[in-house]
Amino acid sequence: MIRVVLVGDGRVPHGTLLSLPVRQPDIGIMGHVGFADDVASAVAGCAAAVVVVNTDYMVSQVLPLVADLRAQSPDSRVLMLVDPTKPGMLPPRRRSQGLSFIARDAPFALLAETIRRLARGERVIDPRLELAVLGAPREVSTRELEVLGLAAEGSSVAEIAGRLRLANGTVRNYLSAVIAKTGARNRIDAIRIVRRDGWLR
Repeated sequence: MIRVVLVGDGRVPHGTLLSLPVRQPDIGIMGHVGFADDVASAVAGCAAAVVVVNTDYMVSQVLPLVADLRAQSPDSRVLMLVDPTKPGMLPPRRRSQGLSFIARDAPFALLAETIRRLARGERVIDPRLELAVLGAPREVSTRELEVLGLAAEGSSVAEIAGRLRLANGTVRNYLSAVIAKTGARNRIDAIRIVRRDGWLR
């Protein structure tokens, strides 16, 4: 049986995910974890093969969680269910740490088959999302958004550097780059702008 852990933020219903064990006897939901909880420990404790992230957080905000998962459960695969209308949820053109993506409204059969493919070690990106990425303009990089997302949560430069294994100066450079690219006055203004444009929740 493919062991699956669901990760959410409490704002997006899991919907048909909850019926996976009933309708697909080879897939079992081992637990539900909040996005702000210790997801890595929960996944390791369940020995989950696949982690399904169903949240309104943007990809850049999910990447730190994926890094923590990789450290404790390197063989677990991560699938992110996304809203194709939100640019910040689309698959990054670079640096996605092996994440797989399908649209949140994907048919049940596609969701189940995607979980099976991830359990076999494949990476999956819904073709609809690949097309959406091609049409989505972006100037700020995924890494810059990742740093800004942690700053938006209140993390200091030193805390961000420790979390992402970067030098303090590198973090400051990323923050400066975001401010310049967005035309913001400062870090707070940059956070406001990227949230307004749908790149951060």
